[in-house]
Amino acid sequence: MGRIRVVLADDHPIVLAGIRSLLNADPGVDVVGEATNGGEALPLIRSVAPDVAVLDVSMPGLNGLELTERVTVECPGTKVLVLTVHEDAAYVQPLLKAGARGYLLKRSAAEDLLRAVHAVATGGVYLDPSVAGHALGDGSATAAGSKPAETGEALSPRETETLRLIAQGLSNKEIARRIDVSVKSVETYKARAAEKLGLRSRAEIIRYAASHGWLDALTLR
Repeated sequence: MGRIRVVLADDHPIVLAGIRSLLNADPGVDVVGEATNGGEALPLIRSVAPDVAVLDVSMPGLNGLELTERVTVECPGTKVLVLTVHEDAAYVQPLLKAGARGYLLKRSAAEDLLRAVHAVATGGVYLDPSVAGHALGDGSATAAGSKPAETGEALSPRETETLRLIAQGLSNKEIARRIDVSVKSVETYKARAAEKLGLRSRAEIIRYAASHGWLDALTLR
C-alpha cells in the first residue's frame, strides 16, 4: 500500500504532540488530522477517511469505546488503534468487541507505535504484550469464563481460512477478495465455523486463533 493516512484523537495536547512527532518520523505515514475529543474526531474521520485512527479511550464527548463502535460501523475503511494507559480486561475486551484492530499502551508508544500502525493498516491485529493475556486468555475460555461449546465437527479449509483472516482484522469484503469468493460466502463460512467452535464474538475468535498459532508473531508483539 502507499503512505498510511492517520487521524489522531487525544484530549491531552502534550500527548497528541508526542504521538504526532513519533508518526512524522516515518516517511510512510501521513498525519492527516487531529482532534482533542470524541465529538470532534468522528466528523473528522468521516471527512478525511484515514487508513488508521489512533484513539485515546478516555475523552470528552464520545469516549474511546463509543467512538470505536461508530467508526467501525460508519467508516469501515478506517482501522482503529487504541492508545491508552488502561491495561485491564475491563477496557481491552469491550474495545476489541467494538471493532478495534489494535490496543497499545501509551508507555509502549515510543518503541511500538509505528509497528502497531503498520500492522493495523495492513490488515493485522496488534496487541500490546502487557494486554495480550487479557485479550486472548488461554484460548479455552470465553469472555464469560465458560468453555466454548465445540461440536467436534472439523472446520473445512475455507472455514479455517475465513476464521484466521477475521482474527487478523480483515473485513468480510477484504476476505472475499483475498480468497476469491463472494461476501455472502464469507459470511456463511464465518457462521459455520463459529457454530462448530462455539465462538460468539470477535474477541473469542481472536483468542481461538492465537491459541492455534494463526496470528503472526510480529503482528501480536
